[in-house]
Amino acid sequence: ENSPCVVFIEDVELSKNGEGGKVEGTGSGFIWDTFGHIVTNYHVVSKLATDRTGFHRCKVSFVDSGGNKITNEAQVVGFDPDYDLAVLKVDASGKELKPASVGISGDLKVGQRCFAIGNPYGYENTLTTGVVISGLGREIPSPTGGAIRGAIQTDAAINAGNSGGPLLDSSGHVIGVNTATFTRKGTGTSSGVNFAIPMDTVFRVVPYLIVYGTPYRNRY
Repeated sequence: ENSPCVVFIEDVELSKNGEGGKVEGTGSGFIWDTFGHIVTNYHVVSKLATDRTGFHRCKVSFVDSGGNKITNEAQVVGFDPDYDLAVLKVDASGKELKPASVGISGDLKVGQRCFAIGNPYGYENTLTTGVVISGLGREIPSPTGGAIRGAIQTDAAINAGNSGGPLLDSSGHVIGVNTATFTRKGTGTSSGVNFAIPMDTVFRVVPYLIVYGTPYRNRY
């Protein structure tokens, strides 16, 4: 039911003559509203967000409410590396977008079932199931080297390409943004220790990125 809200993201670097290009990275995201805003991790689109060459493009693919697959170019609206969050926007004209159904993360319980949806290794809308190991309180590193506090720890598999996708509760509400995993040494595969940024943090950060394009603390 939540698959139409999930977005497949590709970071494409154009060739020097502006033709063709190669995929530099992939990730996931989810539709935030009917205006075309998409929430994802900053590290998924960091090359695009900091690009000064003009050769990076962001291509997103998703399914609209009518079941039609849409592939569009997206623009970066705002980002907050300290919380590893970013907002993209696609032209929503004439499209029936299905925003994610968002929940809250503050009342999660240890042992609660959850589900991760994303695009691991490019396989679109892959669902993995697990349990919330620790409701809140874990600490994970941010792209800037600081700490993101209050992360959700889960054993729902998060592999390459899952970053930025939604972590759902059993009612289908988004309770976090899949962000990081501890990988088995030498394999690159998930160890079963995975983390998501809690939805309560996302609620604090994303509206300011949409309005100001910058975190609340930097808005002036």
